[in-house]
Amino acid sequence: MEILDGKRISNQIKDEIAIEVAEMKERGEKVPHLAAVLVGTDGASLTYVGSKVRSCKKIGFESTLVHLPEETTEEALLKQVEDLNANPDIDGYIVQLPLPKHIDEEKVLMAVDPDKDVDGFHPTNFGKMALDMESFISATPFGIMELLRRYNVDTEGKHTVVIGRSHIVGRPISILMSQKGKAANSTVTLTHSRTKNIESFTQKADIIVSALGVPNFLKAEMVKNDAVIIDVGITRVPDKTREKGYYITGDVDFENVSKKASYITPVPGGVGPMTIAMLLKNTLLARERHKLKSN
Repeated sequence: MEILDGKRISNQIKDEIAIEVAEMKERGEKVPHLAAVLVGTDGASLTYVGSKVRSCKKIGFESTLVHLPEETTEEALLKQVEDLNANPDIDGYIVQLPLPKHIDEEKVLMAVDPDKDVDGFHPTNFGKMALDMESFISATPFGIMELLRRYNVDTEGKHTVVIGRSHIVGRPISILMSQKGKAANSTVTLTHSRTKNIESFTQKADIIVSALGVPNFLKAEMVKNDAVIIDVGITRVPDKTREKGYYITGDVDFENVSKKASYITPVPGGVGPMTIAMLLKNTLLARERHKLKSN
């Protein structure tokens, strides 16, 4: 069994981006600029955005955090999105989810300029991704694909079972792994919370990508020997015995499933760090595309 170490690979990617950014500076070029819009004080969102800001600083990106109060109106948020769309200094930006309940997430995400949508959530980017055209790929699926590539995991002709059908992870990764290319060329089955006898699919799978968000859902008896396990789930489980009052776990019963797997991602330290690294990669791509357009 080999651990797919997302933390190590994400640091590699950040180092590679930092070299490119340093070369940009030497040529006197504008460096990539990533902005993040955060509404409210959700703990997980604050942690995630803070990590993005620190990563930007580490690799030489410019970064801007637009932190708005919880009571911000939908209209005010849409005005902020409009300003970011129009700002030539911003190469890419994200609107951190979830948004407060009084704001229509779909309306806000639809307002984001697809050319600055480094989260890859806009329908324009999703559609281009599905058609295998140049686009921004949602950072988590992008990160999974890069992790598989860098570990040279054999996916060609393999049976991949995806658990979860979200627009952010499940659906895009099911499309990406079925396409032509490295870490792809797989035969994919998409399952979800309403799939009957889900173990009848997982037990035959060569590769399982679990993005259900249910702690320890995937048990050892649901997995065949030497399967590749990608655990996208990340859940805070309350635990008063711990200093933070909770612990982080994934969808997979890691202790037991890891004994049967050929490769497996840990939680934390697997897919999570890759998500931030690929968001930075998307921002670098956005800067390069904007530069080409302006020439």
